[in-house]
Amino acid sequence: MLAVMGEERAIAAVEAAGIAFEVKRHGRVKSLAEAAAARGVAPRDLIKTMVVRRADDDYLFVLVPGGREISWPKLRSLLGVSRLSMPDADVAREATGYERGTITPFGSTTAWPVIADTLVAEPDRPISIGGGAHGVGLTVQSGAALKALAAQVADVTTEE
Repeated sequence: MLAVMGEERAIAAVEAAGIAFEVKRHGRVKSLAEAAAARGVAPRDLIKTMVVRRADDDYLFVLVPGGREISWPKLRSLLGVSRLSMPDADVAREATGYERGTITPFGSTTAWPVIADTLVAEPDRPISIGGGAHGVGLTVQSGAALKALAAQVADVTTEE
């Protein structure tokens, strides 16, 4: 039930943003390559939405391309802070309304700021982000999604 509500909330938020999208549903996957193939995008275009805590009750989303991970020194420098952390699964769910592995900025219970790695933004192309439920992805154009999310674009990742 929670998963269906999350999926419906994510889809409603993308619709409300007025951007074109396609819902891709698939079963369990075991790798980045398998997930990207199931969603019909290149591995680098499968976008992970990471929840990062700046302080108590102060979070942000970081959009990370497939095959990359957050560079903590880059992100701390960008934000002008000396400490950041990743909340545990329960706290992330409380902060966003989504379970880990399904998180998307679209339809989050709180509209936290969004930072997108530069590789997400260029060039404008189809990307797949979480769809609010396991095995659900939303394929959107990167430029339209980043604009709708008022995302700040910055170099904040490194290769895995």
